Amino acid sequence: GPADGAPLMRAPLQVVAPVDLRRYAGLWHEQARLPNRFEKSCGGPVTAHYTLLPTGEVQVRNRCVREDGRIAEATGIAQPVRVPGMPGAGRLKVRFLPSWLSWLPNAWGDYWILKLDRDYQVALVGTPDRQYLWLLSRTPQLDEATISTELEYARTLGFDVDRMVRSGH
Repeated sequence: GPADGAPLMRAPLQVVAPVDLRRYAGLWHEQARLPNRFEKSCGGPVTAHYTLLPTGEVQVRNRCVREDGRIAEATGIAQPVRVPGMPGAGRLKVRFLPSWLSWLPNAWGDYWILKLDRDYQVALVGTPDRQYLWLLSRTPQLDEATISTELEYARTLGFDVDRMVRSGH
């Protein structure tokens, strides 16, 4: 950073647009993540299953195999966020709290699709503050070259990929 220790200014993150949520729906396997409190006990495989609902919202079901072998599961809802001039922008807000708590200011989290291949097989998802990042794929295990390429791209966006945790398989 600069000599005075101030953080480097980073450009705002851009999202993929358009994202076809019908094609995005389905099962994704986590390949790597920035450490977070939600997945602290996950030691085995982690998956996310997205189901497009008739309302246009997306049901989110996250599962992980914990270090003790038990399954942990969280079900939430995601809503597309409109971005002026970017129809179908890959910005969603996600809530895992019960709907009656959805008025709380921290009830909703950002879920931004930062990179998505043309065939909807590999996705890089993060938050605009760069505190959360996930590398997801349709296959249970991605090849090392693809993982490296995706993480290097995330590094160019300002994510601290040296802290990434590889998901257990």
